[in-house]
Amino acid sequence: MIQWVELSVFVVLFLVVTVMGFVASRWQRGGALNHLDEWGLGGRKFGSWITWFLVGGDLYTAYTFVAVPALMFGAGALGFYALPYTVVLYPIVFLPVLRMWSVSRVHGYVTPADFVRGRYGSSLLAFLVAITGIVATMPYIALQLVGLEAVLRTMGLNGTGIAGHLPLLVAFVILAVYTYQSGLRAPALIAFVKDILIYLVILVAVIYLPAKFGGWSSIFGAASEKLAQPSPATGKPAGSILLTGNNQLQYITLALGSALALFLYPHSLTGVLASRGRDVLKRNMVALPAYSLLLGLLALLGYVAIAAGSKPITNNATGRADTNTIIPVLFDGQFPDWFAGVAFAAIGIGALVPAAIMSIAAANLWTRNIYKEYIHRSATPHQEARQAKLASLVVKFGAVAFVLFVDPQFSIDLQLIGGVIILQTLPAVAIALYTRWLHRWALVAGWLVGMAYGMYLLYLIPNPAANKAHFGGSALTLDKLTVFGWHPFAGSQVQIYVGFVALILNLVVAVVLSAVLHALKVRNGADATDGADYHADEGSKRLRPVADVLTQ
Repeated sequence: MIQWVELSVFVVLFLVVTVMGFVASRWQRGGALNHLDEWGLGGRKFGSWITWFLVGGDLYTAYTFVAVPALMFGAGALGFYALPYTVVLYPIVFLPVLRMWSVSRVHGYVTPADFVRGRYGSSLLAFLVAITGIVATMPYIALQLVGLEAVLRTMGLNGTGIAGHLPLLVAFVILAVYTYQSGLRAPALIAFVKDILIYLVILVAVIYLPAKFGGWSSIFGAASEKLAQPSPATGKPAGSILLTGNNQLQYITLALGSALALFLYPHSLTGVLASRGRDVLKRNMVALPAYSLLLGLLALLGYVAIAAGSKPITNNATGRADTNTIIPVLFDGQFPDWFAGVAFAAIGIGALVPAAIMSIAAANLWTRNIYKEYIHRSATPHQEARQAKLASLVVKFGAVAFVLFVDPQFSIDLQLIGGVIILQTLPAVAIALYTRWLHRWALVAGWLVGMAYGMYLLYLIPNPAANKAHFGGSALTLDKLTVFGWHPFAGSQVQIYVGFVALILNLVVAVVLSAVLHALKVRNGADATDGADYHADEGSKRLRPVADVLTQ
């Protein structure tokens, strides 16, 4: 049954941000939006507040707001890995993002693959980084749609076939149009509304709901009792509110691996490169952990849903319960309809902001590192911008098609694979910010070995609960870890994050092969950057003029 009050509030707020998306084309506008500096990076002049909302809206997505508490609801303490991962993230990336901003502003780099191209003079290595970024980003965009559909389903829009996906299609047609017109300014402006709504909803929820269900002691007790019950699919407890001896290593490596991966995603670096200067980034690396506090509070709502007796809604398209609806169902049952509508709008808008940034980032990679490098080398800035706009449409509707024709649960699995994939660019992107000792051909070999081994290990992972024999997640039991048929940890049920294992192998190959290539005096390509490029700041004469200056 359609919840008309909730749906009406949702639609009104959605229309507000739609208008903002179109108005954004004239907001803080420098030159015309026919240059990637303007369309894809917002003129490279966002200040502290805009950058904070933009990067926060980019990293803390709609899927985060439905999936993290859903994981807590289904598996318990393991789902809390998202909190330490976002805590250790900012100290790790604090200095690298400053160096990336500086060298990118000096040379006009728009993507991480641009930097790799300049650092090593290797179009092949840049191509691998670009393809990796696009492939890893696509399922991430699809998962924003999964989060949006969870909200729509809770409001009663739970049909089958194409008709059941019609509201989602309408939402993404609107998103595609205003992103095409306004570029990065649209999600930057809308992020203000998204974050204000999210903070309002979560703060009300974590104060009101625990008091309603007898306090946190009662809530944790209910969660512990429920998670201790055996799963019908496996016969084992579904989870625990405490980590076990078997999943502690997984928790650590998943948190650390996710932290290392996050700013390797092209959409994360897009927010960084759009900022005005290093001081802006420093302030943001200090302020962004406020989102982690919000995430920690949000994650606990998974346990609140257990205490409330919330049950996931059955997806009429698949016939299976959709655990991503847990938090929307909790809000629907415990809050007045008008406030639930506000909460659903916050999650829905929270899907549009990162989806827009991700599609822009993927489009930039396609345009600068594939289209211009291999298809049209003499492309003008105007042609680049037009190509990026068209590519952003293709990326968005590719993600929509993915949700329409592929089981959403498979999308979730692909996102886990996406983390393993993007981690393989760490040596070529992050380490290269500090040293060129790693040889470009060793980096290519390390990427190939890490990617192949990571995919092989992922293939070995089953998921009995979902009736999958392969690609059932990213947690590998050590007894399945194999090196040319040798099982060094045979019999061990301790789990580890596959991305971490693949990255270690990638680094070992890159280091060993680099030593060999240097000993053989194999040329490592030309470096277009200079040591001083990595420290240039706002106002420096080394900075390349942005598009609005160039077109005056």
